[in-house]
Amino acid sequence: MSPEAAGARAFLITIDTEGDNLWAQPKSITTENAKFLPRFQRLCESYGFKPTYLTNYEMAEDACFREFARDVMGRSVAEIGMHLHAWNSPPLIPLTADDYRYQPYLTEYPDDVMRQKIDFISKLLEDRFQVPITSHRAGRWGFDDRYARILMEKGFLVDCSVTPHVSWRNNPGDPNQKGGPDFRQSPETSYWLDPEGVSGPNSSKLLEVPPTILRKKRAWAAMLPESGRRSFLQRGMNRIWPLIFWLYPNGKNLAGLLDIIKVSVAQDRDYVEFVLHSAEMMPGGSPNFPSSRDIEQLYSHLEALFGLASQFFVGMTLTEYYWNKAGQNSKAPDQSL
Repeated sequence: MSPEAAGARAFLITIDTEGDNLWAQPKSITTENAKFLPRFQRLCESYGFKPTYLTNYEMAEDACFREFARDVMGRSVAEIGMHLHAWNSPPLIPLTADDYRYQPYLTEYPDDVMRQKIDFISKLLEDRFQVPITSHRAGRWGFDDRYARILMEKGFLVDCSVTPHVSWRNNPGDPNQKGGPDFRQSPETSYWLDPEGVSGPNSSKLLEVPPTILRKKRAWAAMLPESGRRSFLQRGMNRIWPLIFWLYPNGKNLAGLLDIIKVSVAQDRDYVEFVLHSAEMMPGGSPNFPSSRDIEQLYSHLEALFGLASQFFVGMTLTEYYWNKAGQNSKAPDQSL
């Protein structure tokens, strides 16, 4: 990271780097989307941005992606981090009647299986790419205090699994368990993670860097009656005028993306974190972008977003942001321990 970046606002690009259209719950996972990453990388580099490719098992095993990753790391224009999909990442230990259908959260497995899976993928990534792996995002955002403690033990520096304002309780994995985590009370900005409760800050060596998710107030919300009818109306209106806005393009939300940048600058936030999946860069790789025309629309929106963001933010990887934050924050834990 250049000296002029120290203390600057960071534009963080996090890419869940995984197989094709996993929303369809395929039994056989393909990785054709690896061939579409160079175009995205070129766009990022043209604005001085540095993606963090949070990489899962099947992509680590893909020869095309490995060649791409070695090139961008060799030029110091991107980072490889870890992303773990528990249902297909070795060791394969069945949890449900059909793990590919239910896609269970890693946090639903016993502690010893969690540790085995984390050990396997972290070692695989380090072996494949010959670099320390220090950044992480949980598959399906399934993160808890046990998970955090294992990451700390293994020397990870930064996690980006916590989604402020969002609960995943109604997104089941194992149908016999309680669903995903509830992050509605979590901070919107980065904090030193409490290993006894990942939704709140403490003093540790693991920095939580949540994706940029902002809550927008609507005048109608205050006018709804305090009754059971309110929740019904609010759910309906949220579908039309959502209160939660992610820095995550879907091909239809450019105005909201640009608003997030403007609000974040006005609030003097020290970073914004963009989210996308590698499969969303390929026609037919995701529900949001089924055709080549949709991909061109995505890139048109990315040009506008990156153009605005580059006026206010400096490109950093997650680990570069970590060291920038540690250097600027006198309350950060002692990193020499």
